[in-house]
Amino acid sequence: MLRITVITLFPELFPGPLQASLVGKALEKKRWDLTVVSLRDYGEGAYGAVDAPCYGGGAGMVIRPDVVDRALEEIMAQAPEKRPCFLYMTPRGAPLKQAHLHTWAAQKHLVILSGRYEGVDQRVLEHWGFQEVSLGDFVLCGGDLPAMVLIEGCVRLLPDVLGNAESLVHESFENNPCLLEHPLYTRPRVWKNQCVPEVLLSGHHARIAHWKACQSYEDTLQRRPDLTQKTEKSD
Repeated sequence: MLRITVITLFPELFPGPLQASLVGKALEKKRWDLTVVSLRDYGEGAYGAVDAPCYGGGAGMVIRPDVVDRALEEIMAQAPEKRPCFLYMTPRGAPLKQAHLHTWAAQKHLVILSGRYEGVDQRVLEHWGFQEVSLGDFVLCGGDLPAMVLIEGCVRLLPDVLGNAESLVHESFENNPCLLEHPLYTRPRVWKNQCVPEVLLSGHHARIAHWKACQSYEDTLQRRPDLTQKTEKSD
């Protein structure tokens, strides 16, 4: 079972969307476990202060390293297995890739730190060996929603979570990490004068596979040309 611990200033946000659909059912069936730790419980003073002004100037506040460290020390004291994998959600991090999700889904325990304000003191991140992870080139108010995205991405890869495990094989970034998935069609065969491509109705498996491969390449070339630079188009 994959154990996931989230450290956040807003524990009431969890499990949120993670309790719905197949991921939520997997949580009920204990395919994975979620523990939410309130960072405010480890803050300073009567009001549980967790932040302080940024050294060197600049707007906003920074989450203190000693506050985060106290939370992590208690988590580690209760961790029955080997050292967890520490992840910090931040726009400064490495872009999240499908390969990362496979790696983290295979872990025993993930500890995900959700930042707020201007971020977290770098010293505590380096001391605990956090991997800094980004969802893309944009900024949100905090790391809670990105943490949920990462968690769902990992959980759906766990055994027996999806109804049909084969669906994982043919997704974007899976069968070929450099290509997007081909377009998808279903009933009705004709909808608003638009027809399903004839090749998909032919029953000719080789032709269908060739069509899907070509569509994957052409769509990737149009939508994500940066990805096509990493692959070659086959005959």
